[in-house]
Amino acid sequence: MKKVKNILWIIALAVVIVLIGGLVFGYYKQLTIKVENPIATMEVENFGTVKIELYPEIAPETVANFTTLANRGFYDGLTFHRVVKDFMIQGGDKDGTGQGSATLADLKDDGEEKEYTIKGEFIANGVQNKLKFEEGVIGMARNDYTQYSSSLKEESYNSGSSQFFIMTSNSSSLNGYYTAFGKVIDGLDVVHEIENVEVKAAESSDEENSNAEVSTPVEQVKISSIKVETNGVDYGLPETLTPFDYTAWMYKQYGIDPSSFTSVGE
Repeated sequence: MKKVKNILWIIALAVVIVLIGGLVFGYYKQLTIKVENPIATMEVENFGTVKIELYPEIAPETVANFTTLANRGFYDGLTFHRVVKDFMIQGGDKDGTGQGSATLADLKDDGEEKEYTIKGEFIANGVQNKLKFEEGVIGMARNDYTQYSSSLKEESYNSGSSQFFIMTSNSSSLNGYYTAFGKVIDGLDVVHEIENVEVKAAESSDEENSNAEVSTPVEQVKISSIKVETNGVDYGLPETLTPFDYTAWMYKQYGIDPSSFTSVGE
């Protein structure tokens, strides 16, 4: 009987050792195996392929937003509507005018057809994102309402939605004021080829305004598709915010009631 008990104790001890070893190995594996960053593959019609490594540890909300939109096909067929040589190329506007953005329905199946924004992840907005805006870095475009009032910093900082830009040269003036969230790892030559397309002033620009930016490609530069390989990681949905209503704000500044406007002939 004593011999049987000893055998049982030995078996129990062996089981405990195996369990502890398994836990230790699992913990060690978690510490030593590095999760690969997501890679976005962008196909640009008549230009080629651009691969971009995204940095969720630096800008998690932005990466979640960009990844979700990309993998739901939002960017497929859109254009690079703004190209500024020796600066950047910008796309992601479904209107193609520089004024468009995504809606909640673009993020999820049960989302409303309402525009949204996300938090700007950069130093001026309280996020320690120290990625520099150098050649090949991808950033999130946003509005700048401070040109109308210096009090509108928060509204400006949190106005990004779907538009993004890829740097074609270094620009330290953007550091800390815009969300940098990835970098081109292959296809930088394609980015520079797009940078050199012929451009014109936007059709909505005043022809007499000599300061109108000449940045609209004469021939459309179309994004065939953007797909993000997440390596099995679910980055979830971004936390969405309600966009700032600049028009309503302006009316309020001048004490104007929007309902007081009338149509011609009324």
